[in-house]
Amino acid sequence: MGTLTKYWFLEGFNLFSKLGMNAMMELCEELVMHRYSKGARINLDSGDEQSVYFLKKGSVKIVSSDTEVAKFIAHPGNIFGELGLYQLPGEGEETAYALEESVVCTFSANQMNELMAKHPSLKNGVLKIYGFRIKRLERRLQDLLHKDSGTRIEEFIRYYVTAFGVPVNGRQEARKLLSHKDIAHLTNTSRQTVNNVLTGLRREGTIDYNAKVISILSPEEKINRHE
Repeated sequence: MGTLTKYWFLEGFNLFSKLGMNAMMELCEELVMHRYSKGARINLDSGDEQSVYFLKKGSVKIVSSDTEVAKFIAHPGNIFGELGLYQLPGEGEETAYALEESVVCTFSANQMNELMAKHPSLKNGVLKIYGFRIKRLERRLQDLLHKDSGTRIEEFIRYYVTAFGVPVNGRQEARKLLSHKDIAHLTNTSRQTVNNVLTGLRREGTIDYNAKVISILSPEEKINRHE
């Protein structure tokens, strides 16, 4: 893949927004592109060398390597595998799976550390992302303390459809890539609770879903359902 094409792939990542053209071209020389089919496993820790991943297209589920419990979902513009910058090879605690056909840019952890040493804005950006991960964990713990399971599930569904969806006939619609078990793990609930909450939200006209898509209904659709 040519350098200019790789440059296009790096566009859209806020992490690189403060770098000039020359620095971006330098990054492209180190960049490796991968395509993953739906369901493909992405090894974040090969045992010899770790990499940092930038998702350009598709969506990826990050899970605990030990339990296979879903931890979060990456969408285009997200970085994942950044823990490899702070761990030794073989200490990786996460694995990733492509939820759909996905395109990923990768740098080895060593390359990324060298680039961060040369470009302070890049280092600051990665530290900020790492901080977001900690805040996400803190927010999850706060939700466990202060929000009931139904609220956690509904808020996650709204986040998911907003992050991964597109407008379709006045409603926001996203492909249904997660199982009820995945949603249960991500909201610290049970699969049966997820099923009950989703059924209730559909009955009251808040959401609609089938085997392929899930959507948040527009206010007009919600009113019509109750008339």
